[in-house]
Order: sequence, then structure tokens, then C-alpha cells
Amino acid sequence: MQNMSGIHTPFETPPSGAEVIEVAEGVLWLRQPLPMKLDHVNIYALDDGDGWTVVDTGFNTRKSCDLWESVLDGPLAGKPVTRVIGTHHHPDHIGLAGWFQERGADLVMTRTGWLMARMLQLDLQELPTAQTVAYWKACGMDPEELAERQAGRPFNFADCVHPMPLGYQRIKQGDVIRAGGRDWDVHIGNGHAPEHATLWSRDDNLVIAGDQILPSISPNLGVYATEPEADPVGDWLEACERLSGLAREDHFVLGGHKLPFTGLPARMHNLIENHHSALERLHRHLDSPKSAGECFAPLFKRKIGGGEYGLALVESMAHCLHLWHAGRATREISDDGVWLFRAI
Repeated sequence: MQNMSGIHTPFETPPSGAEVIEVAEGVLWLRQPLPMKLDHVNIYALDDGDGWTVVDTGFNTRKSCDLWESVLDGPLAGKPVTRVIGTHHHPDHIGLAGWFQERGADLVMTRTGWLMARMLQLDLQELPTAQTVAYWKACGMDPEELAERQAGRPFNFADCVHPMPLGYQRIKQGDVIRAGGRDWDVHIGNGHAPEHATLWSRDDNLVIAGDQILPSISPNLGVYATEPEADPVGDWLEACERLSGLAREDHFVLGGHKLPFTGLPARMHNLIENHHSALERLHRHLDSPKSAGECFAPLFKRKIGGGEYGLALVESMAHCLHLWHAGRATREISDDGVWLFRAI
């Protein structure tokens, strides 16, 4: 199946339920369901002979655990999962890492990824904090959306992440991991998540990319109250430029969502250019002072629904801040506490 951007997806139908698809010798692809618009996360199981290395895990839900039990007893042939590699700290990727650790698996992650996961798993809130509410206001959140979010329980990492025991094995840029009969070079991405690990096989054409490189969508690049002047757009573009230097036409990319694909050089070019184009549209849009909440149209070019609003807002803020960091926009705080950006 070919699309207009030069990407080829050899598997048109993904695995479902406890099914797996062997995408290469010793490498199985399975999926875990997610209760959101992006309704799945891809998992990869690498055959180590007497056990399995699993890359990412899915959410911590009863349904996910039951599905894993079926996969372990079925396609994984009763062999234990001895190691979990977490590409990054987001709950759809690390939600069951602790569950596997309690069963004897080692957890392998970047240091920042593990620290973020461990910290967020311990941070439980019944209502949004004052700092978070102030940040939402500063982004220009819609008043009705703000009132609804202020009154309700916020998203808590611990609601969908199994308790994480102390202890992990660190990976970093330049490391080599042996798994699935291959040596994998570790290359670090950024932007979507800090110190996002990607794995590039030395022995064949496989790349396990997590959410750093996806075939038909871009990963969310958001700024949050925890680091309100971050520049994830800049971080992500730097990582894309650096990783594009590794890309070959024959690379077979196993991403965290959507379908595995080839055509990596073209995809890296598209990802970079799409964000530069979005920044140019945003720059033109900021011909008068506007909040991040007023910048959805030039960035997303479609109507944003309620379920997408929060992610859209933090991504809009990230792009506004990138122009500010780059010296292409000014910002000033309004009398009611909203950051207003204007193009230079």
C-alpha cells in the first residue's frame, strides 16, 4: 500500500486481540487497545531464545492485562518476558512496565524517561493544582473548557500506570543492546518526550522508533505547566534533522502507532517540512496579538473536538513559544493573565 508521501506499508491489516504478526525473523508485532481517539499502541516482542524482550507495554487496565496473559500463553509460547524496553515515559508505552517487573523482568529506559515515569506515577491529584489552572489560563484556554476542567479530576499518570518498583537499567546515546538475535544502536530523540530511545539494528534494516517517527501522523509536541517555557518543537526538529542522517530507503520502521513502513528518508523530510510549514502559517496568523488558544486554525487546519482540545492547546503553545524562542515573535501578558504572541 503506497501513499503520496513515498511511504510503503507492507502490512495493510494490523494484528488484533491476542494475534501477532511476525514482521521479521524473531520480531513479533502486537497491539494493545487505548481508550482514546488514537485507539492503539504497537508493541514489539523480540525473541531472545529462552525469553522475550518486549518494547513498550500499553496501559495498565484489566483488559490490557488479560490480553497480555493470552499473548504470553499463546503466541509467546509460555516463555517469560525477561526484559522490557521503554522507548519513552508516556503511559501508553510504560503503563505495564511495573507489572512485568513484578514478574521478574528488567526495565530498560533512558534516565530521563525513567525519572519522568517514576515522578509522575507518584503524583496523584483529585483536582488540578493552582499552577496548572494558571497555566491553562495563560494559554488562553476556552472559558467553558477551563471551568469544566477546574471542577473535575485531572488526568493522573497513576490511573493507567502500574506501580513502578525502584530500579532500572539505563540506556543512552551510543549504547548497543542485544535483543532478538540482533545488535541495536541506541539513538536518542527529543521533543515528543525527553530522551526518547530509538533502536536501529546493525544486522538488518529494522528500526524501532516508538513515537519519535510515525508514518502518517506527527507526535504531539506539547508545553505543560511543569516547564512552561520549554521548546519541544525546537528539540524535535533538531532530533529529526539528526536522525534523518541515519535514514536509508530500505529501513523498515516499527513505530509506536499506525503501520510499519519503509521510505524513511522521505518521511523524515516530510515531518521536518510539515512543521516548518505550520510555523510559517502560524507566523502569518500572528499579525496581531493572539493567545495559543486562538491559533488552532493555522496549525491543525481542521476543527478540534473536545477530546482533542487539551493536546491541541499545549501543542499550539509549543509552536507559539518556538517562534518566541527563535526571535520571530514577541509575547506579553495581558491584564487577565493570558500570554499574547505577535509576529516580528
